[in-house]
Order: sequence, then C-alpha cells, then structure tokens
Amino acid sequence: MTETSLPTSPPAARPWYVSALLAVCAVALVLGGAWGFARLKSPFPFYGTAYDRPTAAQVFSGTDQNGQAWTFRPGGSGRTTALFFGFTHCPNICPLSLAYLDKARQALPAAERERFDIVLVSVDPRRDTPARLKEYVEFFGKATGVRVPEPRLPEVARAYGVAYQKADVKGPDEYQINHTTGTYLIDASGKLRLLWDYTQLPQVERVVRDIEYVMENPAS
Repeated sequence: MTETSLPTSPPAARPWYVSALLAVCAVALVLGGAWGFARLKSPFPFYGTAYDRPTAAQVFSGTDQNGQAWTFRPGGSGRTTALFFGFTHCPNICPLSLAYLDKARQALPAAERERFDIVLVSVDPRRDTPARLKEYVEFFGKATGVRVPEPRLPEVARAYGVAYQKADVKGPDEYQINHTTGTYLIDASGKLRLLWDYTQLPQVERVVRDIEYVMENPAS
C-alpha cells in the first residue's frame, strides 16, 4: 500500500498593514540603538539622533508644488532644513510630521524662522502631482513639496538612507507606501546633523532646542 501526500495550499499573503507595522517597528529599533550610541558621543544632549560625524547632504532636483523646477542645495544662503520623505495619501505619519514641524518652525524666534525650511520629498510621484502637493503642504503650514520622478527618486532616497516600498491594498490605484519615517536636519553648511523619528516630533520644545543649537553651531 503506497502513501499519497496531500497537496499543500500556498501560504496566505501577508496583509499590507502587517508589513507596514513590521517596517515601522524595524525603523524604531534601529533609531533607538543609534540614539543611545549618539548620546554617548555628542557633546550636546540632542533630542534627535545625532550623526557621529556631520555628513554632506546630497544635492538633488525635482519639481516643487508650484510646478517650478526646484533644486535642493544643502546649506544654500545659510539656511537650515528639515527634510523628510513621504506622500500625500499617507494616513498618519506624514500629516503628523508636517504638522509638528510647522509648530516647531512657528516656535522659533522670527529671525531664525526665516532661515528655516521644511521640505517633503514625495515617494509617490505617480499620484503626487504638483497641484496635489501644493494643496497638501499648504494645509499644514509653510513647507515645500517636491516631486522627483522615477528613476531618479530611488537614487535620491538611497543618498539619504531612505527606503520605501509600495504595498497594494485593493487595486493598482489603491495602495499605501511603507517608508522610512525619519526627518533629517541639515545645517547651514549643508551637513546632515541629526534625525528625528516621527514619534519624537510631538515634543516640540525639544525639537526646537535641537534646531536652535544646530542653527547656532553649523559644522565646519
């Protein structure tokens, strides 16, 4: 008598929201370890995760929310920039990031406020047209929304250590994007100085303290 093996069914596909949760948890663990290490290295008690050595931020180009050609030249005209990557269909992380970064901007003294920029780079250039970016960023305050088309977007993202991945929900036009949740603070000399995870941004006073120190002490 011979034995026959029963056919096995393929494993169930992982729901998109499970992938999103795992991605966020992984980023949080990495940032937590980096934060602890940076605390031991930095002479200033940054709230965000400080870079061990200030690193030159990448120059890149795209189209802004007004449909104009736009180039990011880190440190241009002595400006300090909070830069993050997201998309306008983001359900929570991106709206929170924009809202609290604008609160931090408004909390700065007037002279410093004029030298501080907030930039959102879209990781969803298919849906994020300049018109949509304009409506989105202006709803939350004063920020610049930038669309970098494929295939240049992955190169820009890699230059900042950003990962993103499309996750289908129901159909080709109904999807979310799992993405790195950090905001990068770039000083007036064009150097990457620190990053905050989106969960840190509601602590506006501590974020402002980081910004003011970096504005007063650009890297040489």
